[in-house]
Amino acid sequence: MCAIEIEPGIRTQRLRLRRPRRADAARIAEYCNDFDVAKMTSQIPHPYGIADAHAFIDRQDYKDPAREVTFAIEHPEEGFMGILGFFGNAEGRSEIGYWLGRPHWGKGYATEAADRALVWASREWGRRYVVAGHACDNPASGEVLCKVGFLYTGEVKLLASAARKGETPVRMMVWLA
Repeated sequence: MCAIEIEPGIRTQRLRLRRPRRADAARIAEYCNDFDVAKMTSQIPHPYGIADAHAFIDRQDYKDPAREVTFAIEHPEEGFMGILGFFGNAEGRSEIGYWLGRPHWGKGYATEAADRALVWASREWGRRYVVAGHACDNPASGEVLCKVGFLYTGEVKLLASAARKGETPVRMMVWLA
């Protein structure tokens, strides 16, 4: 395993990205149990409960930090607000994914977190190429990705969505360091 350390975390102007911890479980469960959050991800099932949140947090200890890193997104006054992570996709490429709880939408937090996480991935993790996708019915996520430098590839894939219990069209994007 690689000696990548994500604590004390990544700081942005308004946020801190850090390892998820057990104290985040109640908020994770609350936010992920919102179908409008869950349906825009591939792996969050719906309904989503506290046991799901605990299992998610526990899985972080078993990830290879050279291939996968998960950050909790935290605001100093609002506390935990979402998750951002890098993972290896089916093609063996690094992919970024993120979600925020509904109270935090539309405030620029996802853009701020993703921008700084990509700088971290390039500098500390050596990533020069990162892919992402967003559900076709989630243009706000596409706007976030464009703001941090992603470009559309022109490819639309049908990908599984646990919450939707089926496949959904996803617009694919790429970021080059």
